[in-house]
Amino acid sequence: MEWLYHVAYFFGGLFLTNAIPHFVTGLMGRPFQTPFAHPSGVGLSTSTLNVVWAFINLVLGYVLVCQVGNFDLRSWADAITLGLALLLGGLFTAWNFGRINGGNNPEDR
Repeated sequence: MEWLYHVAYFFGGLFLTNAIPHFVTGLMGRPFQTPFAHPSGVGLSTSTLNVVWAFINLVLGYVLVCQVGNFDLRSWADAITLGLALLLGGLFTAWNFGRINGGNNPEDR
């Protein structure tokens, strides 16, 4: 059953990573993509909705990392699982939002 905890930690890391761009752009007062926009994930949502979406992601990430099992940052397996989720989630987020916002080809801007 230990592996199920690592699945929870991995998905928790993905939620925590996803919270960052939504929270930052929301605090800056800028619109940004959310699943609630039209079209979903591509259209822009308000800065307020982005802060709310970031908060939901933070809560889900907290529950999956801190309330499932006994996450220990000193445990290599736990730290690597969370770190891998942060890295892969960050790369996916950068690629996906970069595709929409022109960040993947800065020379074209």
